[in-house]
Amino acid sequence: MTSFQRLDYQRTIIGYHGCDRAVAAEVLQNHQHLRPSENTYDWLGKGVYFWEHAPRRALEFAHEQKCRGKVEEPAVLGAYIHLGRCFDLTDVEHTRQLGVAYGDFKDILTDEGQPVPMNRAASSDDHDLLLRELDCALINWYMRRLDRQAGVPYAYQTLRGVFQEGAAAFNGSTIREKSHIQICVRDTQCVIGYFLPTTHF
Repeated sequence: MTSFQRLDYQRTIIGYHGCDRAVAAEVLQNHQHLRPSENTYDWLGKGVYFWEHAPRRALEFAHEQKCRGKVEEPAVLGAYIHLGRCFDLTDVEHTRQLGVAYGDFKDILTDEGQPVPMNRAASSDDHDLLLRELDCALINWYMRRLDRQAGVPYAYQTLRGVFQEGAAAFNGSTIREKSHIQICVRDTQCVIGYFLPTTHF
């Protein structure tokens, strides 16, 4: 039995995706999946992103996207997600794997004469380094390596990470206002179904 088979999460969670209302309607009406994000700065690499059990944060994100001109009418799309084989960054086994993988990744880029990506600030007041180009590049590279080693399309079907973000929740606190759990779905077969939330949030 391979390591990724041992780490199959027999668990279903509810995720929320902030998007344009037209996108949510298209997914629901046409019974199709959300398109994976392929930005070079995505926090967990290539995949479809959800906020775990956080509809308000998903809606806030959609409003943030509207301010950037990427969304016309902010909306939230819910999804039932079976985590399956999950590369969970709350598990030290996985974070330590990334630490080892980084050494190999850096050596390969150095040998090829390419620069190692860096996480960057999106603006002068961005203290969270929102453009996670290093994290994204490493995770994408490592996932592809594991896929090849396992001989399957997705050695890990989903990724999960806890992130601190935003200002302190109160004076002197290390709790951050926008802390959240992100889910990145690589294999859309893990999405059992989508729904339009009816709860007012």
